[in-house]
Amino acid sequence: MRAYFSSNLFGRDLLGSIVVFLVALPLCMGIAIASGMPPAAGLITGIIGGIVVGVIAGSPLQVSGPAAGLAVLVFELVREHGVGALGPVVLLAGLIQIAAGLCRVGIWFRMTSPAVVAGMLSGIGILIVASQAHVMLDATPLARGLENFTALPGALADVFTGGGTGLAALGVGVATIAIMLGWEKLRPQKLRFVPGALLAVVAVTAFVQFQGIGVNKVDVPSNLLSAISLPGFSDMGRLLEPSLLVAALTFAFIASAETLLSAAAVDRMHDGARTHYDRELTAQGVGNLLCGMVGALPMTGVIVRSAANVQAGSATRMAAVLHGGWILVFAMLLPWLMRMTPVSCLAGILVYTGVKMINFKQVKHFAAYGKGTAFIYVATTLAIVATDLLAGVLVGFALSLFRLALLSSRLKVNLGQHEEPGSASLRLTGIATFLKVPSMARTLEQVPPNTRVHLVMDELHHVDQASFELLRDWSRNAGTRGCELVVDWIELERRVEGTARKAA
Repeated sequence: MRAYFSSNLFGRDLLGSIVVFLVALPLCMGIAIASGMPPAAGLITGIIGGIVVGVIAGSPLQVSGPAAGLAVLVFELVREHGVGALGPVVLLAGLIQIAAGLCRVGIWFRMTSPAVVAGMLSGIGILIVASQAHVMLDATPLARGLENFTALPGALADVFTGGGTGLAALGVGVATIAIMLGWEKLRPQKLRFVPGALLAVVAVTAFVQFQGIGVNKVDVPSNLLSAISLPGFSDMGRLLEPSLLVAALTFAFIASAETLLSAAAVDRMHDGARTHYDRELTAQGVGNLLCGMVGALPMTGVIVRSAANVQAGSATRMAAVLHGGWILVFAMLLPWLMRMTPVSCLAGILVYTGVKMINFKQVKHFAAYGKGTAFIYVATTLAIVATDLLAGVLVGFALSLFRLALLSSRLKVNLGQHEEPGSASLRLTGIATFLKVPSMARTLEQVPPNTRVHLVMDELHHVDQASFELLRDWSRNAGTRGCELVVDWIELERRVEGTARKAA
């Protein structure tokens, strides 16, 4: 603890906490709106993620809070099952994370293919852009990503031909994005710690207030405690519904994967203490358990805030704790100031964030590891946009496993004729699995009648049951064509048994 109170380290953490607070504040409210929840729900999650998770986290410089990656899941859940289902689902997801952390499975989440994770983030980015483009028009987004894209031209036409606040809101959103883009390109080195999102919110909100522009504003309660909604017994009983159980498992998996992969990325940004993955997973579970108890948004470790924390020079977990304290103080003492913020301004921030998440340049990066890896990235992204987040991620995992199976089944099948008439050799090199059964079968079909085939397996490393059964069946039926398969069946069976033992 003495390190926390070192004046030098505390000074670095204090500055870092202010920078992270300025980044987190508009994102907490914007992500809540994108999730179909009131902004206060995002603020409460940011407070818990900072103060509670910050104290017990396993990653010293990672910052936790509401994440854009979960906004899509929350929006779907609230739309289909109502706001009352969110608290119990997040609570159960937190319990699952705690159990996973205590069982030391945190490190296993790093087995997730980078192509699947990148595809997941790109798909989420596309969905966020599709939904928040409607919010930038002071309109309500639709349920599905494709529906939002399809309806966008009509919504734009209504803005330019009809009345209402849509045109002014669009101007506010576009101005927000323009300021963030300009600041990213032109900001002075001495002011690099000033977040573009904060600058855009302050400038646009001030302009809207002074000009009296009529657009939808953020609705934040005067007393943040009034936004706390404890789940009732009837709500908790709904967890027995299969769809909500699946939702909780999905929340737990996506939040854990995003958190631990973000922690790995943060570790590469600094030279300090490394992440303890099981402790970090348990801490996230505690945070989501508390968020579920008070009806707030789910949380993850967030790379944007974490990167800002590292770049600001923070040294310990105290920076994350202090940033949560700043959000609490601001929300309790200055809610009237947040109520001036245009909703379309926060939507503009999320559109900008979503576009940054969509990085199709990664196709070239993944292609360097094989065209199959690049295909997994693209397929995961498109599946998420076309269906939903869970289905898209499952598609990515299935493709990754299929590619692994293909790579693990490299087998050369060569049928060569001997100088001796009526004799040939079948040479198998590599690994014989069920995926190579068609290739082996086609080769065996090419054996001329009245041929004695010698199986050469000096370079055959593994044989699975499907390949063994193919060879045995062909041997049994070979006599009808006057053929014979010459093989050391005892040795071949040993290799099959050895493969089974290794698999077990």
